Amino acid sequence: ASLAAASCGFGDDEGLGRHRWAWWTVTTATTMTACLPGGGELGLRRRWRPWGDTDGRGRWRRRSCCAMNETVFDINSQIGKPWKKPPFIQRPSLRWAFIIGALTYLIAAYLTIEVNWSRVYEGLERGKKFFLAFTNPDFTTRSTDIYEGIVESILMTVAASVVGIAISIPIALGAARNIAPLPVYLICRSIIAISRALQEIIVAILLVAIFGFGPLAGFLTLSFATIGFLSKLLAEDIESMDKVQAEAIKASGAKWMQWINYGVQPQVMPRLIGLSIYRVDINFRESAILGLVGAGGIGATLNTAFDRYEYDTAAAILLLIITIVMALEYLSGVIRARVQ
Repeated sequence: ASLAAASCGFGDDEGLGRHRWAWWTVTTATTMTACLPGGGELGLRRRWRPWGDTDGRGRWRRRSCCAMNETVFDINSQIGKPWKKPPFIQRPSLRWAFIIGALTYLIAAYLTIEVNWSRVYEGLERGKKFFLAFTNPDFTTRSTDIYEGIVESILMTVAASVVGIAISIPIALGAARNIAPLPVYLICRSIIAISRALQEIIVAILLVAIFGFGPLAGFLTLSFATIGFLSKLLAEDIESMDKVQAEAIKASGAKWMQWINYGVQPQVMPRLIGLSIYRVDINFRESAILGLVGAGGIGATLNTAFDRYEYDTAAAILLLIITIVMALEYLSGVIRARVQ
């Protein structure tokens, strides 16, 4: 500011204009310095005196400068303090009301549960025997039944997974809104909704009543469940794919099947393989449950072992199921790594 004032030459004859310009420069520098942190230590005052300024611009700049100083002060006051995540419910009264209401509901729900403590005490002794049976599982006493049940569960799982995946792919293509017309989309979405609405146990009981006991009811149940599971997830993945690659294939003059093979399939194939192997895992575990209602699989042998209190045989069956599930999980990771 001093250089600007000296360069203007206050004593020359060029008139009052240069004198006013120099005074405006000095006043601006003084005001901005006073508004900076520590400006008060220099003895500077926050003053703004524009010459001939009648439109209020000077007053606005003075308020803006002070607001900037207050903002810097607020930021400096927060330095060194740890960040605290704001609560999900901002209003304290509403937040405490929600907490008290949730606790009241949990207490009321617990009081309505009838617990037979003598039955619980008897069950603890049986549970102790069951967990101790894992230290000495029996694979030999009913080895034939265990082998036949495991083989039947594996066959049901593989057959139901292959059929379910084969049917799920066209349904998923029809359930993707970005590649299917509206009538096809509504029909495929309805099939998915019906398949997901019915639990596997309910479907198995219905099919056992129709086809009788055996693996056929279990195979149909697992296939029906696979369609709803895989079609929904695959359709959502198709809807969220990158449109640029698909549009580039379509712009090259490709037909619909070529567009699906080269524009859609490469983007969803890793996801499809991962979901398929995961569904195989689910189907094998579900086959053990379906055997409880007579739909075939290792579940029938497991249920018989529990009914006879043969906990060592039940432990052997459960260890086999856990081993097969872990092997499928490892296989899934290897295959997904190779595909990606």
